[in-house]
Amino acid sequence: MAEQDNTNTNNGTPERTDFIRQIVIDDNKTGKWDNRVHTRFPPEPNGYLHIGHAKSICLNFGIAAEFGGKCNLRFDDTNPSKEEQEYVDSIVYDVKWLGWDWQDRLFFASGYFEQMYQWALDLIRKGAAYVCDLNGDQVREHRGTLTQPGKESPYRNRSVQENLDLFERMRKGEFPDGSRTLRAKIDMAHPNLNMRDPIMYRIMHTSHHRTGDAWCIYPTYDWSHGLEDSIEGITHSICTLEFENHRPLYDWFLDQLGIYHPQQIEFARLNLTYTVMSKRKLLQLVKDNFVNGWDDPRMPTISGMRRRGFSPSGVRSFAKVIGVNKTNSTVDVALLEHCIREDLNKSSPRVMAVLKPLKVVITNYPDDQVEWMDAVNNPEDPSAGTRKVPFSKVLYIEQDDFMENPPSKFFRLSPGKEVRLRYAYFIKCEKAVKDAAGNIVELHCTYDPATRGGDSPDGRKVKATLHWVADSNALDAEIRLYSHLFTKENPEDTPEGEHFTTNLNPDSLQVLTGCKVEPHVKETRALDRWQFERMGYFCTDSDSRNGKLVFNRTLTLKDTWAKIQQKG
Repeated sequence: MAEQDNTNTNNGTPERTDFIRQIVIDDNKTGKWDNRVHTRFPPEPNGYLHIGHAKSICLNFGIAAEFGGKCNLRFDDTNPSKEEQEYVDSIVYDVKWLGWDWQDRLFFASGYFEQMYQWALDLIRKGAAYVCDLNGDQVREHRGTLTQPGKESPYRNRSVQENLDLFERMRKGEFPDGSRTLRAKIDMAHPNLNMRDPIMYRIMHTSHHRTGDAWCIYPTYDWSHGLEDSIEGITHSICTLEFENHRPLYDWFLDQLGIYHPQQIEFARLNLTYTVMSKRKLLQLVKDNFVNGWDDPRMPTISGMRRRGFSPSGVRSFAKVIGVNKTNSTVDVALLEHCIREDLNKSSPRVMAVLKPLKVVITNYPDDQVEWMDAVNNPEDPSAGTRKVPFSKVLYIEQDDFMENPPSKFFRLSPGKEVRLRYAYFIKCEKAVKDAAGNIVELHCTYDPATRGGDSPDGRKVKATLHWVADSNALDAEIRLYSHLFTKENPEDTPEGEHFTTNLNPDSLQVLTGCKVEPHVKETRALDRWQFERMGYFCTDSDSRNGKLVFNRTLTLKDTWAKIQQKG
């Protein structure tokens, strides 16, 4: 993972030093930025953030925190045709949920539009920018290829005065969308295609979510991004690897203007198995109703992971474990799940829930009696204490915990066999009751009163302990079981002519109704996280209201990554 252990708690050095943190350390040693560290997280508000953004958030805010610096939250809102206030609000919430604080440093590119415009005028006056009348297709045709130089625009040598006049008229809205652009005058034969007279402004008569109709020309990312960093005094402008070829343009604009010049540093973006990370593709999944919104628990969005029950500390742990490097690669989603399990195991209170109930009648138990058993809330956290769990004559166990004709190594309940009920008694199956179709619908069992609490005074042993829920106080619940959204590790690996959606998993969501949950969860609130004993980690869904309980399975208890590591 391109990391090395480098522990030094006396000089602000982080516990693990990747190549970006090493750059910061070296800069501080030389006093390059006057020992300042100032980063920023600059999302475009054109969709909801996903796990890849979480990595970037933790990197930018984490570096600032580790070196006693600052990190801004800045929205790159330069394309109003795709941006919405809804996305701004969701991003603000997500960053806060992950545990980061930008204090009073919330900024928008749109807040700098006038300054950017004035700087564009400066480049025109220098003869370093011009108004071009080529349309989009023509611009692409003139750009050339990696092996062939581009061709200069016929409008490239307009006079400074004409360019100033046309650019001012572009701002006033005199021209239709796409009819003109402002381009930098660099080199149409440059080996880097990004340097072949890139577009700085385009005409869009589109209302902006913050500035309304004040502007009808909007800056491109390449033009605006370095200017925003300069205005805010950023020291280390950390971007994903696809912007490495844009860095010469970032530098060129700042050098031409002669303004404060931050350093752009690129790192590899996060790719996960069984996941797509393109916001365009995620938007398509939402708009075409392949999922139930941006916060669908199958989505890799932060809001989806939150609704599924992922914890912010678990996500931060994942970001730390995968580290930072310069080479694109794909991380096994099992590692993310491992980090979440590790965190949830420590923090999630335990309760009992039966997902596929099978009715059990304790024939020798008093009809109207209800006992309250002591149950441990979290064996990983003694301070979590205990709770009371009701036990009564009628209760429910999982259908899979009973077999009428079991194989030799089936140690759960079967006719004549004895098992332990968690926190309660030993019970023995005496009879299985069937319906007209021959399906087992009820078990008749006896209990041993001397085994209260789950231990036998005569020392006899049982080989299985089952979870259960008493009928007397049971709560009905709907439980949603989630699997990978895609059937392939690389969902975009499709035969020619096929779409990535052909790899969607038709069984990624299974809804169970009539589930039984112990009464301890009656007052649960949305996003409460639980471990249902023996069944996995679950989260109370926001659909839980008006007496209806809905839980999402976050993860099973089975840790695939831990097994992979053991084999390795």
